[in-house]
Amino acid sequence: MDMGSAVILALFGFIFIFLLMYIALVSIKEDQVGIVVKKFGTSDLPPGKIIALHGEAGYQADTLPPGWHLGYWPWQYRVEKVPMVLIQQGEIGLVLANDGLSMPSERILGKSVECDHFQDAKRFLTGGGEKGRQAGILTAGTYRINLALFQVITADNAAKHGMMSNQLHVYQVATDQVGIVTTMDGNPILRGEIAARHVDGHNNFQNIKDFMATEGQRGLQEQILLSGSWNLNPWFARVEQVPMTEVPIGHVGVVISYVGEAHEDVSGAEFKHGDLVKEGHKGVWVTPLMPGKHPVNTRVMKVELVPTTNIVLNWANRTESHKWDQNLSSITVRSKDGFAFNLDVAQIIHVAAMEAPKVISRVGNMQNLVDHVLEPIIGNYFRNSAQAHTVLDFLNARSERQLAAAEHIRIALKGYDVEGIDTLIGDITPPESLMLTQTERKIADEQKRTYEIQEAAQKQRQLLVRETAMADIQNNMVKSEQGVRISELEAAQAVKKAGGEAEAIKLRALGEAEALRQVGYAKAEIYNVGVQSLGGNNFTLLQLIQAIGDKNVRITPDVLVNSGDKGGTLLDAFIGQLARGKDEKVTPAGPVGKS
Repeated sequence: MDMGSAVILALFGFIFIFLLMYIALVSIKEDQVGIVVKKFGTSDLPPGKIIALHGEAGYQADTLPPGWHLGYWPWQYRVEKVPMVLIQQGEIGLVLANDGLSMPSERILGKSVECDHFQDAKRFLTGGGEKGRQAGILTAGTYRINLALFQVITADNAAKHGMMSNQLHVYQVATDQVGIVTTMDGNPILRGEIAARHVDGHNNFQNIKDFMATEGQRGLQEQILLSGSWNLNPWFARVEQVPMTEVPIGHVGVVISYVGEAHEDVSGAEFKHGDLVKEGHKGVWVTPLMPGKHPVNTRVMKVELVPTTNIVLNWANRTESHKWDQNLSSITVRSKDGFAFNLDVAQIIHVAAMEAPKVISRVGNMQNLVDHVLEPIIGNYFRNSAQAHTVLDFLNARSERQLAAAEHIRIALKGYDVEGIDTLIGDITPPESLMLTQTERKIADEQKRTYEIQEAAQKQRQLLVRETAMADIQNNMVKSEQGVRISELEAAQAVKKAGGEAEAIKLRALGEAEALRQVGYAKAEIYNVGVQSLGGNNFTLLQLIQAIGDKNVRITPDVLVNSGDKGGTLLDAFIGQLARGKDEKVTPAGPVGKS
């Protein structure tokens, strides 16, 4: 064979080998997983198995990662290229195993096996992985999973598996809420218990493997989930959200736990009416919850709210906002004199914060305290008290009855760890017949009192009139006495005045007489001198003229009427009289004469 033929032969051989290698070459992309199916092998798979571990024919446990893979001859192998499993943020993936050991009948989830999040099928199968629903879940990310062995349920394909997409979301417990958990797998709950005991180490039910390893129990759980996001397997845990327990201001919360450690009383020897336990034990917790919000599992615990402020309870036709007295009514009592009547009572009580657990341990709740303690104590007291008094005595001595009731009830309530603040008697409704009689009697008494008052008023008026008349008489007597004294004084004064006047008159008469005598002597002297000087006739004429001047006597007429030479006539006299009358306004009338 020459050199050329040899080269050609080698070239054909190389091409043949290359073609063979190409045929047996498998390429897997970055976002793919290669699932290998062997068409024939050294042996057949055992019955019930679908994944080959030792070269058997069928689906192989190992998958092909991204890259080039040689030796997978198409007549012996078939490689199925499938996408990688993608779990979106905020979602989870559930896994179903198509092969593995049979699951025990008491279990519903396959036990968790270390298999790199189901990416190592061989480790799953050789490590005791069980077929069926798996306890482990897939969180957000991408996974190279042999889909021949595992089925992965996501939010996108949930409907194909009979589930809702929101079941494949990360579970959210809202703010101010509590998640009450019920698990579907685990050991049975012990007899006599209502919830599974608390176990640690499972990271709030997210790690099912550790939950099972610590002998966690299936059913209602004592442990709760707080606000947050949790990767929970919905095949394993169901969650019910309830509000956090709020203890308002002015209250405490007494916890009654139905789960926990064995009952162990810590109330002490003095408290003989109930048991108190420490927190975490079954029974009434000795320490109450203070005001605020508390994460309490209300399915296994009960919180009784007890007011620490004063509580008013009414035995009447009204009810307080707390409604504990809605079944109470006015107390019907019977008096000593056989009358039945109703009375309204208000009782004020107070429960101290640290005494509240004792009260709840003794009676169960506040409504029982009212119905089984306060109602019989207060009702019976007033019934017994009324039998010792008549209705009128009870009415008239109401304040005394109230003080006695408050003291008696305070002592009685102290034995129940309740403080009695005050007892108040409200409206008292006596019998109508008795009140009618009392009303008529009262009206008669009032009328009698009115008549007595009117009679007294009349007597007083008469006495007043008498006294007034006596006063008037005394006044007149005083006036008369004073008048007599005044008259006497006036008479004495008149006597003295008369004597004085008489003496004065006498003296004046003597004086006047003396004066007249002196005047007479002077006139006589003047007259004698005048007569001697003028003569008797002339002096007399002078005296006459002076007298006419002193008396304003007219000696000439005011009007002169003259009818001629003849003497005046009667007509002249009349005219003159008229003229004179006309001038009288100015000049006084004078004698009518004739010129």
